[in-house]
Amino acid sequence: RKESDAAKALLTVPDGDHLTLLNVYNNYEQNKHDKNWTWTNYLSARALAQADNVRNQLQRTMERYEVELVSIQDERKLWLAVRQALVCGFFMQVAHKEGDKGNYLTVKDNQVVALHPSCGLDNQPEWVMFNEFVLTTRPYIRTVTDVRPEWLLEFATSYFDLSQFQDGETKRALQRIANKRAGKALGRVENSNDDSGRDKKKRKNK
Repeated sequence: RKESDAAKALLTVPDGDHLTLLNVYNNYEQNKHDKNWTWTNYLSARALAQADNVRNQLQRTMERYEVELVSIQDERKLWLAVRQALVCGFFMQVAHKEGDKGNYLTVKDNQVVALHPSCGLDNQPEWVMFNEFVLTTRPYIRTVTDVRPEWLLEFATSYFDLSQFQDGETKRALQRIANKRAGKALGRVENSNDDSGRDKKKRKNK
């Protein structure tokens, strides 16, 4: 058990389970699909071979439709891009932290849930995206990744139309983010207008 936990810790990415799964796959590729490597790290060679097959299918589909294949070498930028892409696809499966007891509230249907014990996050982020809702001894969300609330407003504008939300902490939290974004946008416009005014004065003085 200790060896298994130690092997898992070496491959875990603290920002999310999806990133950990990707990191496992990347290491599998780097080790040239070595079954001894999978066995040593307590991983399923069969599951990783299936993942590799799916990836190849996706790549062929992208090439058929002439979708550009892009690689990001900087790992931090890669993890950020993956988290943003996940939000674009799973924006309906988001939960917001509620209070200090470790509970989360799913967006819109307001289901109180907890992070599954298998979750690899090293903290309890304010906002998470999840793959599965699991009901065992209590309601859990499983395969979870830390996301930023501003991404929800940016990438899923229609779904996160706050005028359609019920009053509650989730709506208030998103409204604070929306107000902050609006304030920044207004500040940029005002700065742009100030710069434009100064340029006009300079031209007049000339």
